[in-house]
Amino acid sequence: MSDNAPNPATELLHTPLHALHLKLGAKMVPFAGYAMPVNYPNGVIAEHRHCRASAALFDVSHMGQLRLAGADAAAALETLVPADIVDLAPGQQRYTFFTNASGGLLDDLMVARPAAADVAQGFGDLLLVVNAACKAADTRHLLTHIGHRCRVVPMPERALLALQGPKAVTALARLNAGVGRLVFMSGGVFELAGATCFVTRSGYTGEDGFEISVPAEGAVALAEALLGEPEVAPAGLGARDTLRLEAGLCLYGHDIDEKTTPIEAGLAWAIQKVRRAGGARAGGYPGAAAIDKQLAGGPPSKRVGLVGLERVPVREGAPIFDGHDRRLGTVTSGTLAPTVNQPIAMAYLTQNHALAHHEVYAEVRGKRVPMRVTAMPFTPHRYHRAP
Repeated sequence: MSDNAPNPATELLHTPLHALHLKLGAKMVPFAGYAMPVNYPNGVIAEHRHCRASAALFDVSHMGQLRLAGADAAAALETLVPADIVDLAPGQQRYTFFTNASGGLLDDLMVARPAAADVAQGFGDLLLVVNAACKAADTRHLLTHIGHRCRVVPMPERALLALQGPKAVTALARLNAGVGRLVFMSGGVFELAGATCFVTRSGYTGEDGFEISVPAEGAVALAEALLGEPEVAPAGLGARDTLRLEAGLCLYGHDIDEKTTPIEAGLAWAIQKVRRAGGARAGGYPGAAAIDKQLAGGPPSKRVGLVGLERVPVREGAPIFDGHDRRLGTVTSGTLAPTVNQPIAMAYLTQNHALAHHEVYAEVRGKRVPMRVTAMPFTPHRYHRAP
């Protein structure tokens, strides 16, 4: 092999929209083994603001899509996650996470239960969307632990698009008016630009919007149809990150990981009563005892929002101190937020410092920058919920 020959071990994967990204002038970067658009010519801030005001189209095809098939799929999945999956109604979606024996988070994911008619079209009894960097490990985890109880089928033949923003429904409804009937965390099968898609009204920006699972061969036609709508502009990973941070949402591998419990991360809301101590289907998943203990007595530390009191961006990795020079923690995500127009960050602090309005100090290039603990989200969620 010559020195300039591509190395299969390091060669980046391409999503079905790769050529379209290049045509649109995207700046491509490596992310989770893929070449992904970080931004387009207008830049991250313009894309962020367009999503908040109108509708932005994101390529999230690097994420892992899997289906679980079989009558026992929901009960089987409950042995790996602390959410109520058995009672999840057809056409509904739920956020949950895989846990380890100590209650740490192996990954967070979305689980949808297709309606019976959609199952008949081959969408499985459950549809899962997992993080790109974790999808190989998650697939092994599922096969190892519940592969004998249901069929675990990766779906690399499908792309995933996210259309986000207050005008997303206006644009998407021109392709199929039926999507307007969906509410937050519901989904179903719709024909879009000639392709059979599974659409959920969800996303990771804090805005109303949709995630669209589309056959890979139909992804470009659908993306071009959406970009042809006057409300829609393309957006990359840069804006996706600033949008989700303003929405107070965790990024796996940064704000949550295998050493973080869901209670420390402020995700107790995703553990339904039926799965908690005393519930009808309590426990039975990895780390249940540790998580129930923290639910009852509180965690030693918790994820908090921080707002900068000076206009100095505070980035991931910045150490946090109190006024007596004691190290308190580390920033897990941070940016100069376009919507709220001030520095924001997330970090883990011990309970006695994780109090609203408590002042701490982030170290940025050798200087201590004051920050104040604040409630999240930093900007209000605008999901389209049922009346």
